Order: sequence, then C-alpha cells, then structure tokens
Amino acid sequence: MAAPPVAAAPGQAVALKPRLRFWQIWNMSFGFLGIQFGFALQNANASRILQTFGADVHHLSWFWLVAPLTGLIVQPLIGHYSDRTWTRMGRRKPYFLVGALLSSMALVLLPNSEKLAVFLPPLFIGAGMLMIMDASFNIAMEPFRALVADMLPDEQQTQGFSIQTVLIGIGAVVGSWLPYALGNWFGVGMTAPEGEVPANVIMSFYVGAAILTGSILWTIFRTKEYPPEEYRRYFPPTDEAAEKAGLGEIFRDFARMPAKMKSLGAIQFLSWFALFGMWVFTTPAIAQHHYGLAPTDTASPDFQTAGNWVGVIFGIYNLVSAFYAALLPAIARRLGRKGTHALSLFAGGLGLLSMYLITDPALLWLPMIGVGFAWASILAMPYAMLAASIPAGKMGVYMGIFNFFIVIPQIVNGIIGGPIVKYLYDDAAIFALVLSGVCMLLAGLLSLRLKDDG
Repeated sequence: MAAPPVAAAPGQAVALKPRLRFWQIWNMSFGFLGIQFGFALQNANASRILQTFGADVHHLSWFWLVAPLTGLIVQPLIGHYSDRTWTRMGRRKPYFLVGALLSSMALVLLPNSEKLAVFLPPLFIGAGMLMIMDASFNIAMEPFRALVADMLPDEQQTQGFSIQTVLIGIGAVVGSWLPYALGNWFGVGMTAPEGEVPANVIMSFYVGAAILTGSILWTIFRTKEYPPEEYRRYFPPTDEAAEKAGLGEIFRDFARMPAKMKSLGAIQFLSWFALFGMWVFTTPAIAQHHYGLAPTDTASPDFQTAGNWVGVIFGIYNLVSAFYAALLPAIARRLGRKGTHALSLFAGGLGLLSMYLITDPALLWLPMIGVGFAWASILAMPYAMLAASIPAGKMGVYMGIFNFFIVIPQIVNGIIGGPIVKYLYDDAAIFALVLSGVCMLLAGLLSLRLKDDG
C-alpha cells in the first residue's frame, strides 16, 4: 500500500511510492543483461570484424561513429515518446520489445555481412548493420533507465541502478568471453579465409541475439508498470500544455536542464571520451604493442588471437564491475556518491595508463580491475545523483537528453581519434589508450567538485 498523499513541490510525488522487493528490482532490470550481452559482443569484436572486411585502423573510429550518432537522435526521441506512451503492455515495455527484435536481427547479420554483399562491399554492409544494432540498443536501453526512476522511491534508486549495473556486468562478461570459450573450450573454428569472420565469432553473435531477446521478454512478462491513474498519484502532471507538446519540447527541456545535469555532463563527457577510445583501439593497440604486429596485418592468426584476448580482458573488467556494483551503495554511504564516483574513475584512469607499461599480454587483465571499478560507477552513480533533480513527468526525456553527454564525446573521439592515431601517434594505437586514461583521471578530479547531497 502506498502512503497517504503528502505536500510536495510541483511535479514531484504527492504520494510516496512503495518500496519494492529485491527480486522485483532484479526482474525490472533483467533485460539489461541481454542488452549488455549484445553490447559486449559489439565492443570486443566490431573493430576486428570491420578490419576483416577491409577497414584500416585509421578509419575505425569513423565507422564507430554510427553508435553515438544514432544515440544522439534516438534516445531523446524514445524518452520523449515513452513519457507519453500508455498501452496495455505498459509505458516503457513496448520500446523494450521493439529494440530487442531489431537488435537481435542486427546481431545475426553483422558477422555475415560478406554473404549479403550483392550490391555493396561487405564493409559497407557491416557498417550498416552496426548502425541498426546501435539504434536498436538505444531504443531498448533508454527506457530501462527511466523505468528504475519511475518505479523506485528515492531511497532505493542507488540500489536500483546498482542492480542494473550488476546485470550489465554479468551479461557483458559472458558476451565478452563467449568467442574465446567457443574456440578454445568447444573447438569452434577460430580462423577463416581472408575477408570472412571466424565461426566462433559468428556463433557468439547468434547466441547473443537469443539471450538479448529472452532477457527482455523476461522483464516484459515479470514486471508490471504503474497504470496511468496510479502513476499520477505519485507524479501528477506539472503542465498539461507541456504534456501535449510536440518534439519542439525536447529543445526547450534541453535549455531548462537542471544545474546538476550540467555539472555531471562535463564528467560524463570525459568518461565516455575515454571509454570510446578504449573500445575502438584496444584490439589494434594490443595487436601492435603486445603481439608485435604491423597495423595492416589483420589476416594473421596472431591478430585473431589478439582479438580473442581482448574479449577475455573486456570480460574481466565487466566481471569486476558486476561485483563492484553490488558494493556501490555501501561505499556511497561511507564516501558519498561523488567521492565514490571520483575514486572509481581514478582507478580506471590508472588502469588504462598502465596498459602502456605492461609488455606481457598475459598480464593485461590487471589494468581491467581498475577499468571495471570505473565502468560500474559510470553506469550507476551519475544516474543516482541525477534522478532526484529531474522533474518526474519528464524522467524519460531528461534521461534521453542526459545521453547527449555520452554520445557527443564519442562523436568527437570518432572524428578525431583516427587522424590523431595516424598523424600524431604515428600509427601507434596504444597512445589512444593513454589518452583515455588521462581523460578518466580528469573526470575523477571534476567529480570531487560536484555538489551532491548523497
């Protein structure tokens, strides 16, 4: 039973939302496991797939631009419309379903792009599938953030985003490790003719498609959203005209964003600039710096070995993040949310910097411990700090607008990252990881300057 109505500021809850049990929170976030499974497959394998189809290292970041560009467009739109959607299925859940089906299709088709290359080269087909995949991930992902804020009272939101991060970590670990496991433990082929993707990678993407769809269906069937009449008990509309406004309202909301969102935006910019550089350039960096390969040597077995090893160490940082995310609420009670976030970002920055100093690829799992701390915090703490400052009736659109501070740094890195590696680093991709480490340390310093009550 909800508590009786209490006085509140306009747009904030006039009745206290009921606390949810652990398994209710788990079920509402379970779909994120599948989304991150697919996202991890993309992060660990997209660069090597595109290089297999003919992309050179200088252009990789340009192909990866499709991810932030689609996020920049899709997430605010999905947030805007999901705030205004009421169906028999629910408010956010229709978007989960559409995103799951489209993402699964792209996961199946991306590693098979050479089989679809009738009118276009495989590289262009692969880039198109990457764009569809990222747009679909965004369709499914943004409403999950808003759902936690919709359903949980303020005192449970750090726990909610932390559970979401635990599930993200579990999905990412399995997704990152699957190609290595299939090849080394189950004998699935790890090499292929030039221009084709190895069977262990293709099969991993098939499994990812099935798990993504299944986990989102679990959330859809196991979670009941508040119907409109109950939702309005907790969040009465602040402005009837604004509720009926069209897409132009997104730009007005952007201009009126809370001050805390602006402060967190700078931290997010540096953090995601760093993450994008890590995702794009880790495979070529390790292939060159640790395996001694030339930038153009993408057909050798050592290149596939390096790619498989990147999946393993990426799985390690996601495994660390899953455990660390479970500790975040307790750490935040001791250090505060901004202190916890700063400490985590410092650990990630030092981890990335240390990859330059380590010469033995077998030891590259050690830096991933720090990266895992940072990743867990990036996925949880900014949203926990932000949620209480967002007008309740605009939770979806503001979560989508907050995504600007995630996608814009990726777009910037995507445009300049390749030329920097070519002209400033003389093709040594390892220095892209060094730059990522520096950016993450700067984000940690900015976190210490935040004003946050938690």
